Amino acid sequence: MRKILVPHPILTLLITLVWLLLANEFSAGHLVLGLILGVLIPQITSVYWPERPKIGAPLTIVEYALIVLWDIVVSNVQVARLVLFRRSDGLRSTFVTVPLDITAPEAITTLAGTITMTPGTVSADLSADGRALLVHCLDVDDPAATVAQIKARYEARLKRIFE
Repeated sequence: MRKILVPHPILTLLITLVWLLLANEFSAGHLVLGLILGVLIPQITSVYWPERPKIGAPLTIVEYALIVLWDIVVSNVQVARLVLFRRSDGLRSTFVTVPLDITAPEAITTLAGTITMTPGTVSADLSADGRALLVHCLDVDDPAATVAQIKARYEARLKRIFE
C-alpha cells in the first residue's frame, strides 16, 4: 500500500521542499499543496521509474550539495573575472572527455547536471555506452587536471551516494 501511495519517498520530500522554496513563503497551505504535488507527481510518473534509485550514503548528499554550491559561487567569480578582464583570444576553451566509473543512470545524470550548473563548464554529450562524458570548459590550463578534479570532487561522492 505504501508503494502505491508514495512510490518514491525521497522524490516526494524533494518536490515538497522545492515547492516551499519556490513559494518563498512557509504556510500551512503551501505545505499541504507541496505535499499533494509531492505525492501526485511520483504516482503519475512511477511507470517511468521501474526501480527506486538506491541511496547508499544519505549524509554524503549534504556534503555533495555544499561542495556543488561552493563550486558554483567560486566559478561565478572566475567566469566574471574572465569575461571582464581577459580578452576572448586569451581563453583556452576546450572539450575534455571524463571517463566514468559510475554506472547508475541517476548518478550520471546528476554528474552531468552538476557540471552544467557550474559556470564555465557544460556537459555536451554522453557516450553511447555511458562510460564517458564530453565536457566543454571555458578556460582550461591542464585538461587532465580538470578531469581529475571532476572525478575527485563529484564522481567519487556520487559513487558513494548511488552505488
